[in-house]
Amino acid sequence: MSEPITTTDTLAVAQTGSEVSGASASLWSDAWRALRRRVVFWLSVAILLFMGLLAVFPSLFTDRGVNDRCDVRFAKHTPSSWNPFGAGGHPFGFDTHGCDYWAQIVHGARAPMIVGFVVTGIALTLSITLGSLSGYFGRWLDALISRITDIFFGLPLVLGALVILTAFPDHGVWTMSLVLGVLWWPTMTRLMRGQVLSVRDADYVQAARMLGAGDLRIMVRHILPNAVAPVFVYAMLNVGVVIGYEATLDYLGVGLQYPTVSWGLQLSQAQDVFTDHPYLLIYPAVLLTATVLSFLLLGDAVRDALDPKLR
Repeated sequence: MSEPITTTDTLAVAQTGSEVSGASASLWSDAWRALRRRVVFWLSVAILLFMGLLAVFPSLFTDRGVNDRCDVRFAKHTPSSWNPFGAGGHPFGFDTHGCDYWAQIVHGARAPMIVGFVVTGIALTLSITLGSLSGYFGRWLDALISRITDIFFGLPLVLGALVILTAFPDHGVWTMSLVLGVLWWPTMTRLMRGQVLSVRDADYVQAARMLGAGDLRIMVRHILPNAVAPVFVYAMLNVGVVIGYEATLDYLGVGLQYPTVSWGLQLSQAQDVFTDHPYLLIYPAVLLTATVLSFLLLGDAVRDALDPKLR
């Protein structure tokens, strides 16, 4: 005797013409099925996992600390081979301070990663909060938030960061992250506001309101889950962009300062000796480019997977 067909199964048969088995589909499950078939996605994830290990667990890759066991007698000693696996105990040679360059590059991954994720986290928090309030309530609150957003849009990010960071010359990683985070949120706020506007009058939102749900519950349970996905994708793309801006500010001399170690600062220190010692610029540039490009490719892959029209 066959098992009875449930109401859900009956609806599935009625809609598709055949019985559907397995877990119900959702936007995120469909996106994951599309992502796991893409080579670019796995390549980006592998590179970013490696960079993350460099930043979080540098002791796995070097037994030296930051600026540890530096000797000016070895300053700018070129590596014995361009092949890091065949160059002996110092595969990347020595930097301008006589420090092992491989160790410095390993430790240099932490600062840009911290800045990238902290700035994105600050901007994402501000954009979700302000964009949701602006789009949902509208009226005078929308006008106020929109005008504040316009003011920040009128301030070029690099110029604003240059002015603020120059005024505080003793800033560190966290101060730099705060400054960039405060300047970074307007675009994501506009995106979040547009998403909220597109779903706030949907039938399921109206039904929840008629059943007596409050504004907070409607925003958290019904609007945010259906509006926040594009903002998260944009934020993922922007982690790499923020890392690029951090390196740019370091290169211009207003970002992090020695003895802090970062890839952008290494590029700045190498620019004057590039002709005679090109390895000092090439090695951090390759790792920085790979990191930024991986975040961009990962964000593109997730965006394509979440948008059915792009599959």
